[in-house]
Amino acid sequence: MSKSTNKRSITKSNAGAKKPQQQIAPAPETSRPNRSSKQSRILAMLQSPTGATIAAIAKATGWQQHSVRGFLAGVVRKRLNLKLISKRVDDHRIYQIGNGVTPDPRKSKSRAA
Repeated sequence: MSKSTNKRSITKSNAGAKKPQQQIAPAPETSRPNRSSKQSRILAMLQSPTGATIAAIAKATGWQQHSVRGFLAGVVRKRLNLKLISKRVDDHRIYQIGNGVTPDPRKSKSRAA
């Protein structure tokens, strides 16, 4: 047999074989938040009437203090657009999520020309 004849016979024999069925993974449910995520735990701490300190959040998440500060500024204030209130009580700074949403003048839709 020549090379071309050999290739044709291999191709024909493989053509009849069935391909294995691919399993489709179910779509993840996005309507329910992950109750055990670090973000949800931090938000629960900040929504409590007593609030939370940076040290308490760092201990609960295992993060360093500068990471907690970054989360508060970047996620809580900017991405989630929540009003974050801080107050000083007995040489500790307590953080809480306030009522309502803080309007951000930098993100206004109309621009002055």
